[in-house]
Amino acid sequence: MPWEVNDAVKQRWEFVKEWESEDWGFAELCREYGITRATGYKWVERYQMGGLGGLGDASRAPHRHPNQTSPATEKEIVEVRAKHPRWGARKIQAILQRQWADRAECQIPATSTIGAMLKQYGLTVGRSQRQRAEPSAQPLAEGSAANALWCVDCKGWFRTGDGKRCDPLTITDGYSRYLLRCQGVEAADTVHTQVVMEGAFLEYGLPERIRSDNGAPFGSNGRGGLTRLAVWWMRLGIQPERIQPGRPQQNGRHERMHLTLQQETAEPPAVSLRGQQQRFNTFLKEYNNERPHEALKMSTPSEYYQRSAREYPKRLPEATYPVGWEVRQVGKSGQFKLWTTEVFVSHALAGQQIGLHPLTEKRSSIGRFIS
Repeated sequence: MPWEVNDAVKQRWEFVKEWESEDWGFAELCREYGITRATGYKWVERYQMGGLGGLGDASRAPHRHPNQTSPATEKEIVEVRAKHPRWGARKIQAILQRQWADRAECQIPATSTIGAMLKQYGLTVGRSQRQRAEPSAQPLAEGSAANALWCVDCKGWFRTGDGKRCDPLTITDGYSRYLLRCQGVEAADTVHTQVVMEGAFLEYGLPERIRSDNGAPFGSNGRGGLTRLAVWWMRLGIQPERIQPGRPQQNGRHERMHLTLQQETAEPPAVSLRGQQQRFNTFLKEYNNERPHEALKMSTPSEYYQRSAREYPKRLPEATYPVGWEVRQVGKSGQFKLWTTEVFVSHALAGQQIGLHPLTEKRSSIGRFIS
């Protein structure tokens, strides 16, 4: 009586019933059905324990794999996730590699294993699909070393639990992603921004360029988009660099940091401004020294950043121009005198010296403000 694959459960059930009838000897019944006695006893036992459902095909997968993640490892992964709810599998794996430096490499679960485990424990949320912005046709130059490019922006204000307004000002190094400043200011204006940036210059030295958006206090609709802040940078030998209007992706690294900053520190906001700044300070230390970054091969920004060799000067350098250029002083109203005519150039240049490059006897061009 050969087994039929498409009706195996029925035939196994018939085998058990015939054995229960006691009309057959067990060995004789097994020979009749073409199975071993071990198989026969197995089906009888499964029927007694699970009824007809116990006679179905069972999974051939082993109950435990030799390389299965241990309960202790699962516990460590869940604990890291609980401490950092927004860290994914790659960052958790990087943390385990640091903590398990003395263990064999094969003991560290793969990112896919960690991801599946987080999903199994209900610790992941599916990402919604959204349209991606088109990249800029003329991308800005990227910093190829620490301090080649800094990025600065105002995160966007929100209110703390007591109703006070909080304006976070952030500065990052474009190469290492190092978060140089994360400071709540009283207002996102030139005065408060300059104070924070001066502190960063004193601590880390001067960058070659600073990238920002076109909003105040970084850009204006005046000549060259200059602001007093940009003029100050130029006096220090720093080249201002502004993204195209409506193209935040041109400062994408900084914007991505802002998303993480919001999630980690302001959802919900702290009760007070003081409490909010404490959150910013904690985030800055973790972001620079603990949080693995995928673009840095799962290293931290502090492992890539080094202080600039260009020191912040004790005295602001005077503007200098090539030989043959005419130098004019810009008045408080943003105008300078050219022969007998008052020419408006920019309020941002009030009190500054500008250079005029002569083209003909009666024509001159306003030279780019350089230091």
